[in-house]
Amino acid sequence: MSFVPGPAERKPEPRPPVDYNQVKSVHLIGIGGSAMGNFAGMLQDRGLEVRGSDAGIFDPMRSNLLNWNIAFAEGYAGENLSWNPDLVIVGNVVRRDNPEAVAMRQASMPYASFPEALGEWLLRDRIPVVVTGTHGKTTTTSLTAWLLEASGRSPGLLVGGVPTNLGRSFQAGSGDTFVIEGDEYDTAYYDKRPKFVHYRPHHTILTSVEFDHADIYPDFAAVSRAFRLLASLVDPQGQLAAWGGDRRVTDVLDACQAKVVRYGLEGDGPDLDAVATLQELGPQGAIFDLHIKGAHVGRFHSPMAGRHNVRNATAALVTTLNLGLSVQQAQQALSSFKGIKKRQEVRGVVGDVTVIDDYAHHPTAVLETIAAIRAAYPDRKLWALFEAESNTSRRKVFEQRYPPAFAQADEVIFCSPLRKKGDKLGDDEVLDVSTIVGKIRQAGVPARYIPDVKEIADAVASEVAPGDVVLAMSGRNFRGLHADLLQRLEARFD
Repeated sequence: MSFVPGPAERKPEPRPPVDYNQVKSVHLIGIGGSAMGNFAGMLQDRGLEVRGSDAGIFDPMRSNLLNWNIAFAEGYAGENLSWNPDLVIVGNVVRRDNPEAVAMRQASMPYASFPEALGEWLLRDRIPVVVTGTHGKTTTTSLTAWLLEASGRSPGLLVGGVPTNLGRSFQAGSGDTFVIEGDEYDTAYYDKRPKFVHYRPHHTILTSVEFDHADIYPDFAAVSRAFRLLASLVDPQGQLAAWGGDRRVTDVLDACQAKVVRYGLEGDGPDLDAVATLQELGPQGAIFDLHIKGAHVGRFHSPMAGRHNVRNATAALVTTLNLGLSVQQAQQALSSFKGIKKRQEVRGVVGDVTVIDDYAHHPTAVLETIAAIRAAYPDRKLWALFEAESNTSRRKVFEQRYPPAFAQADEVIFCSPLRKKGDKLGDDEVLDVSTIVGKIRQAGVPARYIPDVKEIADAVASEVAPGDVVLAMSGRNFRGLHADLLQRLEARFD
């Protein structure tokens, strides 16, 4: 196979230099997003004059910006930059032909990506704890931040979900650490490197390395090179905690100059430095013993279901213990963790039917999530509903891997793959759901393809029985399925 450059090899385009020490005013293109909007509030707290714009700004961010007295324009226009800010921050949603991006280039205004600006203003004088990997980033980031928060360390936080304990995805914190989800997606339209290259990793977690983001990574080799780049960026005085149960992870570790700790469940691999030995795994989560370098550290209770979440907890423990938490602090904090929205989130229970929302969209995540829900509800009928909506899951790339991922479900329903405005995917490139459903049936699991989501809600609401569990997986909101289903269940069981 010929070498195809990926994000690790791509260089950012030349642009005007930025002197962050001289910046007094900032304009954010794409201020309506959760991360960008919260970042705007944090920059204002630093004493900067802050304004922004977005195509549409909705609650809760709209209310937040109004409460913070941050001026914003709805709709992109070159005139929005007429106030001549010292720096323009370009959101990841912004394309090259965005009228404000065009205007800032024509005026030779200094500009930076969100990851770069975050790295300069919030990470330079902190200990960045960067959580990376194909799967488990949001859960592990949230848990790591909570272990530090519950132990009085007041960490900074940026995560792509909402930890229930904290109620927010972004906080400045007053402590010396900043926990951040290190996405391997590209930085901006002019900088196609992974976002994590800007995060100055000191302590790092690498949960997994698999092919994903087919819209920017040409093949798995490009993904592997990106994570090899990550390993090389870890501060030599820091630590890289990496899952030791997969060669795709361990193959990139030789690029790391920092201390490397291979973690995993007992039996994951032959050369683990930190081992979690399961004592119990069931509806109440997991109880496990942690050994590091052969020494027994302690017994821990994690409220999260599934073996994969024991690995996530082990990674967070290995990292926070190294940052100075006591075993007792870590034990108490872990046992009080309440999870993350859209990660095995129970959206409601009506008529003894439990409706669960989960972010899983990659085949490995689907497999692990179904296994975790099966373990949490071992004697109940499990419905698995699925929407292919991400740029990778909508493509044929995983067509062969999806069928076995649903093997532990009792009933499976797929809706039509999401088609986006301006979608460039041809019909021959889109996931063939009928083929997947047929293969699931051949394996002995009842499966259906119902293109319309509202028809899925109607079918499930009429067919479920008390005690059933409905797991609906989508990287978005499943086109409102969870709310529609709960409403229909209320009408049925009223």
